[in-house]
Amino acid sequence: MPKTGIPPAAAASRVTQDKWVAVRAALREAGDRFADLVLSVPDPSVLATKDWSVAETAAHVTGIAMNYTAMVSEGRRPLPIPEVRQYVPVTTVDTIHTGLNRVQLESFPERDPVRLAARLRGAVAEILSITEHTDPARVVPWLGDSRLPVAGVLAHMVNELLIHGWDVARAVKAPWRMPEDQAALFFELFLVEIGRNGYGHMLDDDRPVRPGRIAVEFRSAHTAPVTFVLESGVATVAEPDVPADVRVWFRPSTMNMVLFHRFTHLQAALRGSLRVWGRRPWLLPAFLRKVRLP
Repeated sequence: MPKTGIPPAAAASRVTQDKWVAVRAALREAGDRFADLVLSVPDPSVLATKDWSVAETAAHVTGIAMNYTAMVSEGRRPLPIPEVRQYVPVTTVDTIHTGLNRVQLESFPERDPVRLAARLRGAVAEILSITEHTDPARVVPWLGDSRLPVAGVLAHMVNELLIHGWDVARAVKAPWRMPEDQAALFFELFLVEIGRNGYGHMLDDDRPVRPGRIAVEFRSAHTAPVTFVLESGVATVAEPDVPADVRVWFRPSTMNMVLFHRFTHLQAALRGSLRVWGRRPWLLPAFLRKVRLP
């Protein structure tokens, strides 16, 4: 995931017309399901995560969708929650919870499930309307001075809905589906594309730079193979024919849950949803200490 991007020849874009159609359909469907789930919860004060109630989780997801209506716009539009503006360019994976996420929740005090569901549906509809005729490969600024195609922003929103939908559903023992084709969009259109276009300051930390090179190839039944390379603290994206130290096969829904710390690697492996092998598989933890998510 290069800070300034890498030559296009090094890794092909995952933004295709088929995936654009798929991510738009996934956003509409997951947004409706999430809103319906929130409306079905008898007590929205029940904890959905370690720190957030169902209502707060819904407000977090809704706030992201609201601000994305501005981020994906082709013209300059003010963020609907303007208090987060100063945090957007400096956010890292290590500061997002104590900075941007905290300020967004404090500045968006709505906690009524009915109004939140309506605001979420409205924001999703607006995102889809704004981007109906846009170029899905159009690159826009994202958090931490990173760069994403519009399709990647929508894929991130789909993942927020899927992950936090799981949080809410688990809290109230309700069913929740995480379709593999929808989950795969996060890997293809967000993770790979932020690597191709530049991750900015998102992976900044104070840890010593690990010398040497680690190449990790990722494969699944729902994504095209790709290799991420970490060399002297800088991550890049390459095609899968680059020699790999570690090879990972994954089920997209489980991989996303691992990346966002809902499952451990061992739990994923025991489910048969994550397999690791290669000539130096012990290097994967070192790779993931740098190439990580909040």
